[in-house]
Amino acid sequence: MFQGRLLHIYAIIFLDVVVGSIIGPVLPQFVRGHANPQLWLALGTALFLGVQLISAPLLGKLSDGYGRKPIFRLSSVGTFLADCLLLPVRLGSQLANRFSDGLTNGLYATVRSAITDISPKEALFRNLGIEGAIISLGFVIGPAIAGLLITTLDLTDPVEQARYVVMMAVGLSGLNVLLSFFLRETHPNPGGVSRVELKAAIVHSLNVSTILRRLRQKNSEHPGLLNLVLTQVALTAAVGYYNYFVAYVSLGPLQMDTKDISYFFMYFGGLSVAISYGFYGFLADRINQRRAIFWFALVGIPVLAAYGVVGTSRLWLYVIITIDCLTYSLIQGLIEGLMAQKTTDTDRGEIFGLNQAMQGLASFGTTLVFGLLSIIDLRLPFAWFAACLGVVAWLVQQDEYQGETDVTD
Repeated sequence: MFQGRLLHIYAIIFLDVVVGSIIGPVLPQFVRGHANPQLWLALGTALFLGVQLISAPLLGKLSDGYGRKPIFRLSSVGTFLADCLLLPVRLGSQLANRFSDGLTNGLYATVRSAITDISPKEALFRNLGIEGAIISLGFVIGPAIAGLLITTLDLTDPVEQARYVVMMAVGLSGLNVLLSFFLRETHPNPGGVSRVELKAAIVHSLNVSTILRRLRQKNSEHPGLLNLVLTQVALTAAVGYYNYFVAYVSLGPLQMDTKDISYFFMYFGGLSVAISYGFYGFLADRINQRRAIFWFALVGIPVLAAYGVVGTSRLWLYVIITIDCLTYSLIQGLIEGLMAQKTTDTDRGEIFGLNQAMQGLASFGTTLVFGLLSIIDLRLPFAWFAACLGVVAWLVQQDEYQGETDVTD
């Protein structure tokens, strides 16, 4: 029974990522003709992630009170409607899509809560790690579908390419609405949310400054939680290059077109799937997770910096992305597994929602930073990303040191 629900959740995640990644290769078409197009792409990303500061904690709280299934439904419908806004292909459509999709994008806080709901403790790292592999697989299939569609229909006009890809995204997001409506609940007998609690949740969601205070309160109940959240915040800032990459490879020295970007993400996603499945399926729960995070981050710092000096060499780009998949790309699932162990049935959605809000804040901030740096030089943002990964290594080292001190005391 649990296995069936787990597979159903994985299917929803997979389609959601495919829908998001399928439009990645054509996003430059929405900003072409505008001054500083990389800045407009960054602004769209910042808008999408910034709105989650408000929506994610509220949706997480609601999933604890009313169950995971209603949030899955709301998020899938929100994505479908947001994708419809991408027609016609122009800058205003992209910005409207980013704002609309961000409002209901509480899906991943709810996903992690649902997986944790039905996962035995011994399978928690594996199941959350497989979630990461599924996301990577979606990054393969999305660009592959875009490239296949463009090739099969022999589309040569960039705007026409974007229009057809968006229509495909709308169709797939509609399918995900159906899958979400058939999902069985993973959080049985939720206690509901009183009118007073709901009002407080809305007020808190509208006041971003309360997020850290609420996390401190949760940290008093689950010691070590806040440090894990801050570590994930730093990691989110570091992997902000995912959102910058399309602009970098299309507008920078590499000058990659839609098909080139599709093939690159196919390789990136395919390799990530294979490595993530092997790592989380056989190793993640048998190692010291905090120490692994430290070494992955430390080795990953020069790897991230190397993207900025790849020049016009696509061979070196593929070499760097291969090392990427073997190092810091594996950190996310380890942090999520450690964090899931510090939740309970009554506050799981709220904690993951607060965490997603903090990730949204980090993504918003890092997007503004790399957007401004890219105006000076398209290579500069990778120095910022590498520095943020250094913070990940430092934080997890401090956490491990504190844990050893507590045991000694």
